[in-house]
Amino acid sequence: MISRQHAVRLSIIIPVYNRPQEMDDLLNSLAAQTNKNFEVIIVDDGSTKQCDRQVDKYASSLNVRYFYKPNSGPGLTRNYGNEKSTGNYSIFLDSDCILPPHYIQVVQDRLTHEFTDAFGGPDKAHKSFTVLQKAINYTMTSFLTTGGIRNTATRLDRFHPRSFNMGYSKEVYRKTNGFSEMRFGEDIDMSIRIINNGFKATLLKEAFVYHKRRTTLKQFFKQVYNSGIARINLYKRHPDSLKLVHLFPSLFLLGTGAQIFLMICVSPYFILPLLLYSMLLFIDAVSKNKSIYIALLSVVTCCVQLTGYGAGFLVAFWKRVLFSEREFTAFSTHFYN
Repeated sequence: MISRQHAVRLSIIIPVYNRPQEMDDLLNSLAAQTNKNFEVIIVDDGSTKQCDRQVDKYASSLNVRYFYKPNSGPGLTRNYGNEKSTGNYSIFLDSDCILPPHYIQVVQDRLTHEFTDAFGGPDKAHKSFTVLQKAINYTMTSFLTTGGIRNTATRLDRFHPRSFNMGYSKEVYRKTNGFSEMRFGEDIDMSIRIINNGFKATLLKEAFVYHKRRTTLKQFFKQVYNSGIARINLYKRHPDSLKLVHLFPSLFLLGTGAQIFLMICVSPYFILPLLLYSMLLFIDAVSKNKSIYIALLSVVTCCVQLTGYGAGFLVAFWKRVLFSEREFTAFSTHFYN
C-alpha cells in the first residue's frame, strides 16, 4: 500500500484504436483539469488511424507520452502503458470519455485521505452528446435494464470497476500481473482478480466521467452482443461471478419472442407485458433526461441492449458450456482478431 508519507503519483493510461478525434476531446478535458499533477500515457494499439498528431497538440500543456505498438487488444495494451508509466497509481480511461475539470482533484483527495487499492467511477451523458448517445447512456446505467450494477454497489468495498474509468495501485499490478489477454470482459476479470487477491475495490461516485459510447444502433448491438459472450467467458474463468441479473437479458429475449408468437397465434393481449415494460422504461427515461424524444429512443436502445446481450449470452452458453468450445476459438471472428 502507498503510505501516507509518500504522495500518490497518478498516471493516466489510455489505450486507443482508430479514434483520433475522440482522443483529441479527451486530451482537451485533461488539459482543463484543476489539478495538473499527473502524467498521461497514450498507447496506440496498432491503429491505421493514428492519433500522434492529436497528442502533439497537447505536448506543451500536458505531461504526455505517446507509444505505438502492434495490436494485442485493450487489456494487454493497458499493461504496456502501465509498464511505461512512472506513477505509483494508474488510472485507466477509454478514449471515448471526457473528464469534468475536477476529476483528478477528486481522485487525488480521496486517495490521499482514504486510500483504496482500486477504484471505479460512474459515467454520465454530457449535454453535448447526441440524442442516441444520451439514450444509450440511460440504457447502460438504468436499474431497469442492467440493475444499475455499472454505477452502484451494494457493498462499496467489493465494487467491480469498469475499464472506462478505473484505477489501481502499482502494488495491485505487481500481484495480479494486470489485465488478462481477454478482448472483451477483461475489466471485470481484472476486478474479480483484484478482490480475490485481497485488495479493496471501491466505488468513487464523485469521480465520474462523460462516456460517449457508440454512435449507431448497429455498433451498440455488436458491443452488447460481445458483452453477453464475455459474461459466459467470465463464468468459465470465475464461476461465482454469474448473478441473477445477468440472466435477465436472455429471459427478456426468450420471453419477448414467446409473447410475439402468442400474440400472432393466440391473442393480441399476450403483448401486454412487453408494452407495460416499455411504458415503465419511457416514464423512467423521461424523468431522468427531461426529454420525450430521448425517452422514446431509450425504449429502442433498451430493447437493443437486452436482445443483443441476451443473444450473445445464449450463443456463448451453447458453444462454451454445452459444447465446451475454447474461449478464443469459439469467437475468433467476433473480437479476438
